[in-house]
Amino acid sequence: MNNIPEGFRQDAKGHLVPEELIKPIDLARDELVSELVGHAKSVSAALAQFKATAFGDIKAFVDMSAEQYKATIGGKKGNITLLSFDGQYKIVHAVQDSIKFDERLQAARALIDECAAEWTQDARSEVRVLVNEAFRTDKAGEISTGRVLGLRRLEIQDERWQRAMQAISDAVQVVGSKSYIRVYERIGTSDQYAPIPLDIASIFVADRAPSTLH
Repeated sequence: MNNIPEGFRQDAKGHLVPEELIKPIDLARDELVSELVGHAKSVSAALAQFKATAFGDIKAFVDMSAEQYKATIGGKKGNITLLSFDGQYKIVHAVQDSIKFDERLQAARALIDECAAEWTQDARSEVRVLVNEAFRTDKAGEISTGRVLGLRRLEIQDERWQRAMQAISDAVQVVGSKSYIRVYERIGTSDQYAPIPLDIASIFVADRAPSTLH
């Protein structure tokens, strides 16, 4: 930790600057940023604590519920919905798997290309577009798993296509998972629920009335 002499401030380049040489607006800006960052760290710590507590409490509740039937639930838990007694609030614990494709995806693409090579220019042209789009890579060179898996919904009976779809299914590898907590509040007396935002970008803040200068 740097020892900064009294009456000095350290700038972004690491240089010591006498406070009397710093413009008042720069000092005010520094004070504002430091204050907001302190609040942000407190909120972040509170959210982290809430997340840990929520996961632990939900797990304990699920285990307690299972004990009524003398059942032991092992492995990862997720995709659980809990409702308050009056139905006013809903908590969803969701687990989202992160998947990648292994080398068998290349075999699937080869089989698909064989099918496409025999299709005339007019026949199934829309399928060609879907295939090309599914295997298009993004800027990071990654293929969209959703678009590739979506090919399995196409009703094509060609034996090679069916083998390609099996290769796609076999190529799926779960490389990780993330758990989420989502909290909802019922809208009036309807069956619709609105999320209670837990991220700063989603929180609505009403415009403040302009201050009156005296």
